[in-house]
Amino acid sequence: MFDYFFYGLQQDLKLFLFFPILSAVFRIIFIKVYNPYPSLEGRWKAVGKCFSYGFWWGMDFHAYIFLISLLVVSLPSVFFTFFRVHGLELRLILGCIYAIILYAAFMGKMIFYRHFHDTYNYLIHMGKHAEKHNLVDVFFHQDHGLPILLGYILFIPAAMAGCWVLQQIPSISYYHVSSAVGQYALNTVVFLGSIVLFYWIRFGGTLNHRNKPEWDFIPSVVKEDEFLAKACVDDSVALKWARKKSVPDEMLKSEDELEKDISYIMPDGCRDTWKSLQNPLYSYKRVAKGPRINKPGQIFLIVGESVPQWAMEPLYAGLNVLNGTKILAQDPHTIYLNNFLPAGNVSRPSIVSLMTGIYDGQLELNEKEAFWRGTVPTSLPLQMKHLGYDTIYWYGGNASNGNFNHFGKGQGFDRIENADTFCGPDAPRTWVGVYDHVFLQEAFKRIKDIKKPTFHFIYTTSNHGPYKIPKDVLQYDENSIDASVGPDIRDNKERCKALATARYADRSVSEFIRKIREQFPDSLIIYTGDHSNMYGDLHNTSLMPRDYSIRELYCTPLLINHPELSKNMVGHDIIGTHLSIMPTIIELIAPKGFTYYSVFPSLLEEQPEYLATPKQWLTKNEVGEVMSGKAEPLGESIVEPRPRYTADKEGIRQASSFVSLAAWIVNHAPDCLIHRDE
Repeated sequence: MFDYFFYGLQQDLKLFLFFPILSAVFRIIFIKVYNPYPSLEGRWKAVGKCFSYGFWWGMDFHAYIFLISLLVVSLPSVFFTFFRVHGLELRLILGCIYAIILYAAFMGKMIFYRHFHDTYNYLIHMGKHAEKHNLVDVFFHQDHGLPILLGYILFIPAAMAGCWVLQQIPSISYYHVSSAVGQYALNTVVFLGSIVLFYWIRFGGTLNHRNKPEWDFIPSVVKEDEFLAKACVDDSVALKWARKKSVPDEMLKSEDELEKDISYIMPDGCRDTWKSLQNPLYSYKRVAKGPRINKPGQIFLIVGESVPQWAMEPLYAGLNVLNGTKILAQDPHTIYLNNFLPAGNVSRPSIVSLMTGIYDGQLELNEKEAFWRGTVPTSLPLQMKHLGYDTIYWYGGNASNGNFNHFGKGQGFDRIENADTFCGPDAPRTWVGVYDHVFLQEAFKRIKDIKKPTFHFIYTTSNHGPYKIPKDVLQYDENSIDASVGPDIRDNKERCKALATARYADRSVSEFIRKIREQFPDSLIIYTGDHSNMYGDLHNTSLMPRDYSIRELYCTPLLINHPELSKNMVGHDIIGTHLSIMPTIIELIAPKGFTYYSVFPSLLEEQPEYLATPKQWLTKNEVGEVMSGKAEPLGESIVEPRPRYTADKEGIRQASSFVSLAAWIVNHAPDCLIHRDE
């Protein structure tokens, strides 16, 4: 009887094969219709990679037609004659249903691309708020809705014919073993093998879910090509990806609501006048008071992956995680802030915000093509160029991930340097990027001979899960954690590996900073983290017998070092965010009268009562979380839990208003951005 299952398994595979072919046909049509190039000459390698990677990525959905057919037809055929007799018809029906779904997804993408010059993105969420009759009208009278629907008349028979042809491919006979036990064993292996085969297909030719095709891992030759990168994504995958992404509420606000929010955070005297400006950010005009230090030849903004403030504090000293950073913080020429908020809770919003000088607020400005060609007045690299600096973005991985190769150029960087490229193909790497010590060593080799004044934005990657860097690279020492720390931490391998990775990343950056200071004694060095990270899972342990505090969850340190700086240049209770870095650099080095734009003042000046980010806020007395509306008193980590309370709405309102500011700029991007040639 198992012969029927084996035969059905082969038929299920034949049915499944039709859909990668169909998806390739759809991809060809998409490229043919929307190809922006006069010719694909010189792009054939990218086209080939586009199709091959898209083939495997499409398995995310195509694998299910194999699984459903296996469960609905092949498995029952072992027990019921009906499924043996009508297996062909049942599979054709299943194939037809799935083909109809793919046709709808493809046509929807064609329409979406026509309107928005993009494949499915967060805008699909806005359809539920649109006037439905208007959408129907547009569909039929602008988007050729009737021909699309009539297309099913030809498409359905064609799809069924394609499935039928593949079903006619001859099958191989099942192997029979003379021993009953051996036969049952073989049957079991075949059955379990069919399940493994499903997952292998589902994960795109691998059984490791982490290696499953995703947007970040599109081959660089494809990712560099804006159009082919979009064509690479199967329609159903793009739709799933877009639907999973939440849309910030601010993107759903009306123009009047956005304007009201923006007015709320405008500087005094600009609340009624900003609407007459090309961009509201011009209201944040500031004039430098004059340099506090001699103009450095080289400026380094180093952003470390997952550098948290909590690891700098006495409660966690026994973990010995950020020892190098602590030494830098104690330097008499280092300004150190221990109450400092990142611009985002994950890496990309933080990096985008640091580059642009406005909060990304999960709007994913780096993915928007308008920002690949233009920027805002508050742009960090743009304003550094105005001060006479070349600008370079050094990334520890491949900047095409997240389209930072395009986005960085759009924001004003002269060069985008990828560790994946300049460290060579054999450089050891995690799934995020090249090992920090290799990346920073190779970057230093290229930096040390630079003579022109240059601003370097350097972003490391290694301190990121999964923590798989080998022990010999980490220089792991079981005695790295003090004996005073409980065995629930010291003897836990997973915790120790995460802490060892953080220790390794800190050591790599500290060594890089040491070499910078030797090579460029007058350099200005700024070091911070992209966001906090509670690596080691320390809550409810002997070291921290409680849950995480808001401050531990989110705050990252800021260190600013230069031979002419002193700790008393800022107040002991100073607070800041990532958006405080750019004006501080400018006020330290810019000539008196230099005009620049910044949402927040420099750290050398009095700070607003509230410093809000899209997800948190700070005052001199509290740190708050927007999502929960809760706050807690500001202060270093202690063993006891800090009281958490419902805060007033001011921090939440300002946080939302800053996202509204970014949303307004996105909506008006064609008219309000500064383009590269301006």
